[in-house]
Amino acid sequence: VQLVESGGGLVQAGGSLRLSCVASGDTFRINFMAWYRQAPGKQRELVAGIIAGAHNTDYADSVKGRFTLSRDNAKNTMYLQMNSLKPEDTAVYWCHMRTGYGNYWGQGTRVTVSS
Repeated sequence: VQLVESGGGLVQAGGSLRLSCVASGDTFRINFMAWYRQAPGKQRELVAGIIAGAHNTDYADSVKGRFTLSRDNAKNTMYLQMNSLKPEDTAVYWCHMRTGYGNYWGQGTRVTVSS
């Protein structure tokens, strides 16, 4: 599985961004999909994740009500809609997918939120 991300950038606090992650390869094997982020000086954290075929998405408490993970299965694409962005959302964001054969990561995309 190969993952290509897009959509990061610079935005003012209160603004919105949408990240995209296009998957290719053995996408039928994917059993878990997620977005992670790592802020400067902090550990990587799970932002949102969903088990393939499930209806419920798990979100970090810090993003609940502001971020939404969605999927377009026809396009093999996962999205992260980020609204009401805060300076503390500044981080590098990675998409992640898992199959029974391994873990796969996008290249990372930087999101910077100015105050």
